[in-house]
Order: sequence, then C-alpha cells, then structure tokens
Amino acid sequence: MHLQDILYTQGFGTRRVCAGLVQQGHVSIAGAAVIDPFADLDPEGLLFTVQGTEWACHEKAYLMLHKPAGTECSQKPSTYPSIYTLLPSPLRLRPNKGAVQGVQAIGRLDQDTTGLLLLTDDGQFIHKMGSPKHHVPKVYEVTAKHPIDETQIAKLLAGVVLDDDPKPVRAAACESDSPLHLRLTLTEGKYHQVKRMLAAVGNRVEGLHRSRIGGLALPDDLVPGQWRWLTAEQVAQLRAPVPRAA
Repeated sequence: MHLQDILYTQGFGTRRVCAGLVQQGHVSIAGAAVIDPFADLDPEGLLFTVQGTEWACHEKAYLMLHKPAGTECSQKPSTYPSIYTLLPSPLRLRPNKGAVQGVQAIGRLDQDTTGLLLLTDDGQFIHKMGSPKHHVPKVYEVTAKHPIDETQIAKLLAGVVLDDDPKPVRAAACESDSPLHLRLTLTEGKYHQVKRMLAAVGNRVEGLHRSRIGGLALPDDLVPGQWRWLTAEQVAQLRAPVPRAA
C-alpha cells in the first residue's frame, strides 16, 4: 500500500494532506525520513512517526478509555467537554464508510459516571458489544446514599419494574462488601438503568463507576482521561460468545 494511503487510513488527513506530510519530511520509519508518498509498504504492524509522534498502524481501531467525571459521550456535547477531546486527532478523523468519521463509543456513560468505555470504528464490533441481544455483562461499582440491605439485593436480583417498561429488569449479579457499596452486573443498557434500579428499591446512587465489560477489566494503571489500544487477545476475548445462564 502507498504510504500516503496508509496515513489516510489512519486518520492523518486527506490523501493530498498525507502526501504533503510525506513530501515535507514529516514522516519517518525506523528513524529515517521517507519523502516518497508512493513508497509501497506493508501496513500490517507498521510503526511510523508523524511530526514526532510515533504511531502504530491498525486496520481497525479498538480502544479502551477511562472516562473521567464531567465529560459527555457525545460528538456534540451540550454542557460538559466531550470524551472525544481526550483522543488524538487521527483517531477522531479515521475515514469511515458511514456518515461519522473516527472511532465511536460503544454505548454511553452519564456525564457523572466514570470508568471503562470502549471505542472503535468497527461497525460489527459496535453491534456485537452494544446490542442487548448479545447479553454482554457490564459491572458497575455503585456508591449508594443509604445502607444497602439484603432485601434490596434480593429485589435487584429478582427484577424491578422501571417507569417506561412493564417488563422487569434484573441484575445478573449483585453483591455488597460494605454498607454503601454495591457491585452490580447488568446485561442490558437502558437509559439511566443503574440509577433507576436503585431508586426502585428505595435507594439512591451517589457515585457510579464501570469497572468491567465482558471479560475486560479496567486496568488499575489507566488513570481517568487516559486511553490505550486493546490487544488482539482482548478484542478476541470480547468477541467470544457470552455463556448463557442456566
């Protein structure tokens, strides 16, 4: 593949812009500048540097982000900064066959909710991870306003009715290790679901953090506002079918 085309697929601008970056000596491979935009290279595993920033070539982008509080999962935020401002420009500008460029968040977290968020430009992966039909479990760490008792836990496991749907929703798992902390596992993602479920059992969410999606846990060393590439093994693990409960 031509070098200018590789840069284009990675989100460094139009083909003309990418050709200009190469011709002006802003692109280097293995420490040596490459000035021919038509240099034929294998993109698989290619490492290159653009204007001093090292970049690894990925056919599709799969990322994890530690969403901080006070951010919105929207390209056009209304009140708080967008999570997309936490990502480098190439990830936001990667060409896409759809109407929207760049990586997209899989599902949303409220502006005051923190934790693990996945982003990708792979439409099939977005459907797999986001569709309630696939029952991908998501684990939330809940700080409650009032002490959590066994009756509340039992109700959450049995199912509670929310105001917009007569069909009960239930937690796939629910445990409390301190009076005000609840670890809640859900396999669907209704609007404000955790907050509404806690309200339905007579409690209130004071703090909410997503710690796990499927088999992927938020790493301890990924601080709020930071992102990193998912490994091929992590993507494969997330793609694997979710075992159904008996």
